[in-house]
This record gives sequence, structure tokens and C-alpha cells, in this order.
Amino acid sequence: MTAIRTAPGKTAGKGRARGIGRKGARTAAGAGGGGGGPRGALSVRILRALRDRWLVLAVAVGIWELATRASDSVFFPPPSKIVSHMHTLWFDGSAARLFLNETATGNILPSLGRMALGLFLAAAAGLVFGLALGRSERAYAYLDPAFQFFRAIPPPALVPVFIVLFEVGTPMQVASIVFSAVWPILMNTAEGARTVDALQLETARVFRLSAPTRLRLVILPAALPKIFAGVRLSLSLSLILMVFSELLPGTANGVGFQLTDAQSRSDLPTVWAVIVLLGILGYLLNAALTAVERRALGWHLASRRVAT
Repeated sequence: MTAIRTAPGKTAGKGRARGIGRKGARTAAGAGGGGGGPRGALSVRILRALRDRWLVLAVAVGIWELATRASDSVFFPPPSKIVSHMHTLWFDGSAARLFLNETATGNILPSLGRMALGLFLAAAAGLVFGLALGRSERAYAYLDPAFQFFRAIPPPALVPVFIVLFEVGTPMQVASIVFSAVWPILMNTAEGARTVDALQLETARVFRLSAPTRLRLVILPAALPKIFAGVRLSLSLSLILMVFSELLPGTANGVGFQLTDAQSRSDLPTVWAVIVLLGILGYLLNAALTAVERRALGWHLASRRVAT
């Protein structure tokens, strides 16, 4: 009887051992075949990100390439020819100069310099006046109608005024960029400063924090999300005004100058190259600003994830 009882036990034990062995083998196979650990998971995430971000653009470019080659129209060159022309026009320099040739350094860099200067001045003025305006109800009530009036004026309509005040050249171009880019930053900063939680301000007063400390530790962090929203709008406007200001007669360099010169010579490949370059610059600048925003507002994004 003992032998009879022992045999099934051994059989069951062996069965359990086989089951555990099979389960362990499946687990090991799943761990090995599911992407090879952390590196495999990272590769999968990268591929998914590329698919989600670039799939539509890749399909659109492919359709553009096929359609333009089928039509064989001189007015619509294929993207492959546009990219090749961009390389010849701007990016066939040496590696020591970041592959930029003399045409690129003489036109792209001056345009980006004017844009950066105009956006910096607009951000500085908008931040200072916006914070002051947002923390004073009386000043906001007095000045808001005037700001809304000037904000509604299209910057191209003021070009004659800018020409009289600054003459044609870099000062006029920078002034037009500043006038266009300052309003989103100013109004968003003022709105952000006005909507600071009253309880936070009262707590700061209870702890007897000075006005500059309250501004640095309470008001400015609370207004940062709206400030970045205004800067993003101003970035797009700065790029647009950068090109427009360089389209005016008397301009000697810049991306807009190249566009006007190509149009006057019916150089359609260069026209399309400038258009594609502006799209790439807009994307890269927006991506850089988004990275800075995520870095600066990490606490804000984390609190929103916790709240949801």
C-alpha cells in the first residue's frame, strides 16, 4: 500500500515539475522574444514614436513625389529635386563649418540673428510689462483697451512708419518683429499674473516674504504656463515677420531676400527650397521651445498627471 501511495505522489511531483519547467521556459522565451529586455523595449518605443510622428509626413511626401513626377510640371518640382537643390544651395560646405556654405552663412544666419534678437526683446518687454500689468487691476483696466487696439493692427500696415523711424535695414526689421511678437507674450503674461491663487499670495504675506521674493517664488511660477503659450505664438509670428521684413526693397541679405531674388529670376527650384527651409526651421525652433518648456514646467506637468 505504501508503494501504491508513493508512486502517484512521485508522478504528480514530476508533473508539477514539468509544468513549472514549461512555464519557466515560456517566461524565459517571452522575456527573450519580447524585445530583448530594456534595449528591445526602448527600440520598440522609438519605432512607435517615429511611426506616430512621421508616418503621415512620409506618406504625404511620397504622394507629392509620385504626383509631381507624373505631371512633370516645371512649376512643381519633386521633393527629391528640391532637397538636392537645397544641398547645392546651402549645405555643401565643409564639416568644420557645419556643412554651411557662403550662401547659407550670408543669408540664413543673418535672418536667424534678426529673428532671435527681435524675439528676445519682445519676450523681455512682454514679460516685464505683463507682470506689472497683471498685478495691478487699475493699470490693467486703463491700458488693456490701448493694448488690444495696437495688437489688432497688422504689422505690415506699419511698415511705412518703421521705414521713416528706422530706415530700411536691420533696425527696421527687428522693430517689426518686436512689434508683432510682443503682444502674445505681454497679454498671456498679464493673464497669468492675474490668475495667481489668492491663497498662495496670502500665505506668502503671512510668512512676510518680500515683494521680489513673492514675484520669484509665487507669481512667476504660476504664470509660466501662460507665458510659454505666449512665447510659442510669438515664435511663429517672429518667423513670419522675419521673412516679410526681408521682402522689402533695399534688403541686402536674408532668407526673404533670397526668396524675392529667386522670384524675380523665375528660379522656381530656389523658391521651393526657401519654402521647405522655412518649414524645417519652424519645426526645429518649435521643437526646441517645446523641450525647454517641458524642462521648465516639469512640476506643472507632473501635478496635472497626478490630478488626472
